[in-house]
Amino acid sequence: MIMLDLLRHGETELGHTLRGSTDDALTLEGWQDMQRTLDTAIFTGQRWDMVASSPLQRCLQVAQFVAQAQQLPLYIDAQFQEMHFGEWEAISTQALYEQYPEDLAKFWITPTQFAPPQAESLLNFQQRVLQGLSDLNQYLQQLEQPQPKRVLLVTHGGVIKLLKVLAQKHPLDDILKMSAAMGQLSSFQLHPNGKIAMQGQT
Repeated sequence: MIMLDLLRHGETELGHTLRGSTDDALTLEGWQDMQRTLDTAIFTGQRWDMVASSPLQRCLQVAQFVAQAQQLPLYIDAQFQEMHFGEWEAISTQALYEQYPEDLAKFWITPTQFAPPQAESLLNFQQRVLQGLSDLNQYLQQLEQPQPKRVLLVTHGGVIKLLKVLAQKHPLDDILKMSAAMGQLSSFQLHPNGKIAMQGQT
């Protein structure tokens, strides 16, 4: 079993938008929030054997910093990127509410049934992230002993919410109701059979 600590990126230059695949940078505050979270985890005894990351800079910059500072291997996989929002990419949620109120409501309530124009579907997003976890698990199994037991994965809100909805066995349409605060950690257990559980969940 692998312990996965998922760190969501902090505040970015685009602010309250559907960033998706848009590769915007962290603000100074966003960087500092992530650093404070990591410092607190390390101070309380948290240690990682490896760092994994989305390739988007709002995740990768911090992942590279941690990997270098702690001399840990770094694993980068685009399957851990945020969902692609198509024509809604990099548009503020306020603008979307003003321009497409009905479509935005459909997306919030039943995201399995409605996707923005040219966007990745939620089911395809789920398939992609789960394949990323499977590939990561396989990669870890192939490493020389000792195999990593705890991995820090720097990623996005959608990925964290997906794992929460799966671990808690909620309907997939509940994904946007899950919490994933910027710059904060969420911990999961990844079992060899692919089962995902929240830390402490039986």
